[in-house]
Amino acid sequence: MASVGDFTVLSSSIPATKVELSVSCRNLLDRDTFSKSDPICVLYTQAIGNKEWREFGRTEVIDNTLNPDFVRKFIMDYFFEERENLRFDFYDVDSKSPNLSKHDFLGQMFCTLGEIVGSQGSRLEKSIVLFWFFSTENCMLSVIFLYYPFQDSVLMQFCANKLDKKDFFGKSDPFLVFHRSNEDGSFTICHKTEVVKNTLNPVWQAFKISVRALCNGDFDRTIKVEVYDWDRDGSHDFIGEFTTSYRELSRGQSQFNVYEVINPKKKGKKKKYVNSGTVSKYILCYWIFNVNLILASTGNPSQPTSLHYMNPYQLNAYGMALRAVGEIIQDYDSDKMFPALGFGARLPPDGRVSHEFALNGNPQNPYCHGIDGVMEAYYRSLKSVQLYGPTNFAPVINHVARYAASVKDGSQYFVLLIITDGVISDMAQTKESIVNASKLPMSIIIVGVGPAEFDAMEELDGDVVRISSRGRFAERDIVQFVPFRDYIDRSGNHVLSMARLAKDVLAEIPEQFLSYMRVRGIKPSPAPPPYTPPIHFGILTHIVF
Repeated sequence: MASVGDFTVLSSSIPATKVELSVSCRNLLDRDTFSKSDPICVLYTQAIGNKEWREFGRTEVIDNTLNPDFVRKFIMDYFFEERENLRFDFYDVDSKSPNLSKHDFLGQMFCTLGEIVGSQGSRLEKSIVLFWFFSTENCMLSVIFLYYPFQDSVLMQFCANKLDKKDFFGKSDPFLVFHRSNEDGSFTICHKTEVVKNTLNPVWQAFKISVRALCNGDFDRTIKVEVYDWDRDGSHDFIGEFTTSYRELSRGQSQFNVYEVINPKKKGKKKKYVNSGTVSKYILCYWIFNVNLILASTGNPSQPTSLHYMNPYQLNAYGMALRAVGEIIQDYDSDKMFPALGFGARLPPDGRVSHEFALNGNPQNPYCHGIDGVMEAYYRSLKSVQLYGPTNFAPVINHVARYAASVKDGSQYFVLLIITDGVISDMAQTKESIVNASKLPMSIIIVGVGPAEFDAMEELDGDVVRISSRGRFAERDIVQFVPFRDYIDRSGNHVLSMARLAKDVLAEIPEQFLSYMRVRGIKPSPAPPPYTPPIHFGILTHIVF
C-alpha cells in the first residue's frame, strides 16, 4: 500500500491542524463459522488528566473480509504540543445493534496521534492485540494508519518532463490550468501556474491553494489539469491533460504522482501515440527535528531542600518537567534512543568540573532508551556526580549551535531544552551565543524550577526587548522561557498541570521553525518513497538530551 499525506502545514497561527486518519487492517481474526468476519473500527480518545476513554467515531462495516480498507475516515484536531492518546477497537459485527457488547471483539491497538504524524511517510503500522479471557494466548494482528493533513490551504509544486514541442522557432512555453469538478459534471477553473519560457521540462513555482477551492473539501473529487503552450496573442496551444484527486496528490512525490499528459485528438489519430509528456508532484514536506535537553543545577540531591531531591514517593521538579515534555517529544522519534547530557557537576574519579557530561556515564554512547531510560540515567547520575557551579549556559548553546551550523539547508532543525534553577554565571557570553544562534536552525526553551527570581531568564526570552550583544541584535526571537512554579497544581493534579507545561513549552516551536525556513526561502525536501510492509520507521524528530 502506498503511504499517504505529506503536505506542509503553512501557518501555526491556526489553533489546530485538521488531520484525517485512514485505517486498514490485515489478517484479522475470523469469528464467523461459514464466512469471514464483518469488521468495524471504533476510535476512542482520552482527555488530558482523565483516564476515561470516550468514543470519537466509527467506520463503516465491511462484510466478509479479514483485510478491510475502511472508507470512512476520522478527522481530528492535531496539536504538536499536546499528547493525544488514541485507542482503536475492532469488532466483528453480528447484527444491526449499535451496542458493541452484542458483537465479537477482534482486538485493539493503542498509540498517540503524535506517533502517527511522526512516523515515516505519516504511516504507522502496529499490532492489534486480542486478549483471550479463557486462554493465555495473545493474537497479534497488523494494522496500518495513514495520515492526511486536512488544512485550510496546502502548498504544492509541479514539474513536467518531455512535453510536446509547440513553437516553430523554440520549444514550448508551458503552464498548468487546474479545474475543480462540479456536482453536475462540469469543471470550474481554480488555479493557473506561471508560464515557464522555452522548455519541455519546466519546473513551476510552488503555490498555495485552499482545499475548498481545489476540491470543495472532498478528497476524492476529480481535479482536471490541463497543460498549455503560451502564445502572446492568447491563442494558447493545448498540449494535453490528466485527472487526479486531492487524495492522490497527498501521496507525495512517488510513482503514484507521475501523470501522463494525454492529448485526446493526437491519441485518436496516431496509433503509436504514447503521451505528450508527464507531470509530477515535485516537493513535499519532510523535515527532521533534533531536540536537545540539558539539566543544570547545584545542591545535594539527598537533602529535601535540593531541587534534585530523590524523593522515593514522587518525582522532583526536574523529573516532572522532563517527563511532561519528553513524553510528547518522543512520539516524533523512531527508535526512541536519546542521548542525554547534563552540565554543572564534578565527575568521578578525579572531580573535574564538566558542563557537558553523559547522564548514563558513557561519553562514547550517551544514548538512553525512551524517556524512561533518560529518567533512569538522570537519577543514577545524581548518585555518582557532585552538582557543582558555576552554571554556564554558553557552552551548551554553542554545543548545539555547532551541529545546527553544519546543516543550514533546512534538512534539520534543532531545539535545545534547558531545565535550570535560574542561576547563570556567564550572562554576557550566553547573550552572545543566543545572538549567534538566532541565525541558525535552532530554538531554545528554558524551564525554570525552584523559588528563585528569573529576571535573567526573562531577559534571555526577549519577548519585551530583543536580546542583543555588543551592538548586535538577535535576528529572530528563538528563546522561550516558562517558570515551572506557574504550573504546579495546588490540588495535586500533576497530570493536568504538566500537560499545561508541555503545551506552553512547545507551542511556539512550529512557528519558530517555519519562520527560519521562510526567511531563507527553504522549501521542504522530497519525502522518501513509500515503503511496503513491514515498515521500518524513519526519524522525523530526533531527540537529543
